[in-house]
Amino acid sequence: MTAILAQPDRSTLEGLRDHALLSFLYNSGARIQEALDLCPEAIRFDTPGCVRLLGKGRKERICPLWPETALLLKKLLERQPRAPNARMFVNRYGEPLSASGVRFKLVTYVKAAAETVPSLRAKHVTPHSFRHATAVHLVSAGVDITVIRSWLGHVSLDTTNHYAKANLETKRRALEQVGVPATATHLPSWKREASLLAWLDSL
Repeated sequence: MTAILAQPDRSTLEGLRDHALLSFLYNSGARIQEALDLCPEAIRFDTPGCVRLLGKGRKERICPLWPETALLLKKLLERQPRAPNARMFVNRYGEPLSASGVRFKLVTYVKAAAETVPSLRAKHVTPHSFRHATAVHLVSAGVDITVIRSWLGHVSLDTTNHYAKANLETKRRALEQVGVPATATHLPSWKREASLLAWLDSL
């Protein structure tokens, strides 16, 4: 995520927009269309920052925003003012970005990021990958699964549980890399102390 987010050239309006959009996707865990439908009136820039998203079935949910993400969105609006009910992320002609357009740009950024993080060459990164990363990182941070369900707008808790399972699988693989403790060939010293064992038995 860090390598990809570092690719857009924020000195240009297009790069600032792309960086803000990708950062927003990772922060909020929003679906790509939810992000592309975002309007300024749905964002609270004051602390604590948050955003109102309209998900599947027209269900509304509130997601917190990091101060850094809120600042990126604010800077984008300063560079490219939008009406409160107009789409935030637009192309050079002022038309709303399409999901296919975002996917096309993302391929370029991932390819550039792979120069510093070679493992990216073997990964199929899409806008939805940011949503997956958000979920897995929230699970890894110990956030309650029901909170993550609300955060991502999952209808069923079973969907959210997939991320918990993925995290447990990661832990299992990590455990397999750790050597099994060697079996002791002799009793520990405390087990050879008859008086200590007698005292423990008396407790």
